[in-house]
Amino acid sequence: MHYVGLDVHAKRSSLCILNGDGKVVKQETVHGPWPAAVERVRAAASASGDRLSVCYEASCGYGPLHDALAPLAGHVAVAHPGALRLIFKSKKKHDRVDCKKLATLLYLGQVPAVHVPSAGVRQWRKLIELRQSLLGSRVAEKNRIRAVLRNHAVAVPKKPGLWTKKGSAWLASLELPAGERLAVDLAAQAIASLGVRLKRVEAELAKYAAAHPGVTLLMTIPGVGVRTAEAFVAYVDDPSRFARVRQVGSYFGLVPRLDSSAGKDRRGHITREGPGTVRKLLTEAAWQSVRLDPASKALFERVTRGKADRKKIAAVAVAHRLCRVMAAMLRTGEAYRAAGR
Repeated sequence: MHYVGLDVHAKRSSLCILNGDGKVVKQETVHGPWPAAVERVRAAASASGDRLSVCYEASCGYGPLHDALAPLAGHVAVAHPGALRLIFKSKKKHDRVDCKKLATLLYLGQVPAVHVPSAGVRQWRKLIELRQSLLGSRVAEKNRIRAVLRNHAVAVPKKPGLWTKKGSAWLASLELPAGERLAVDLAAQAIASLGVRLKRVEAELAKYAAAHPGVTLLMTIPGVGVRTAEAFVAYVDDPSRFARVRQVGSYFGLVPRLDSSAGKDRRGHITREGPGTVRKLLTEAAWQSVRLDPASKALFERVTRGKADRKKIAAVAVAHRLCRVMAAMLRTGEAYRAAGR
């Protein structure tokens, strides 16, 4: 077995190969994007006549690189960047040094590997993130319009609403200074355009959701809609990769930071690790679940203890519960059962 460490960048990559004794047999710099590095790995596999094990750090484009390397190597490990920083703890950073470290970790069997989903699941995740990006852009344009109206002390009619057809007609009829009139018109056009793009993205997402029974299963939870269910399923991907259901909450960053020393446990804010989009959607679903599900409402009231300033903390606790429940449902395939049933 030969062990290959790759430090991949946009314009060049560094490659280090160790033999079965952990000795360096080849180290070089490969110029060009990552397909050039893949060709060097292919050449190394042919020259050595031995099985290869390859390791590189997760970054932008890690998925296609994994797909290209998988047919060439017996094992491909994608290392977690954050965990690598904790392992190396070095102020000396150089591509040649980094690729040798990756090869050494691979040789020792100590790579902090990440899960690499299939190409289809990666595309599903891309669409989910694209939708969130478009939503963020639409909110920014709406806030731009609200800021203009607030500056001119214009009261927005509650009915029919600012973002309806009648509301848009009312907005277009307002008399505003030329510069702000143009800003409002451009923002309104952007909102309409973003709405069309969102519909296209959601139509594609609907195809993925319809093909995965887990999405329909999770929607049996009161307060959990298709957007939350699909994001959870796409990012969990394979529930069996988590040894315990509780680990899913940690994966999504919904657990508190823990400082345990001298027999004392100090808990802080949640870690906010993992995919922020899913964490956001779970928190939004938590507010709906509190309204619709007795179990979520009971947990919410227990955490708030009647204090208004603890409502956000309680909502995160409910989101954490939803996360564990959803993971358990994906494992068992069982629909949600309300407490007492």
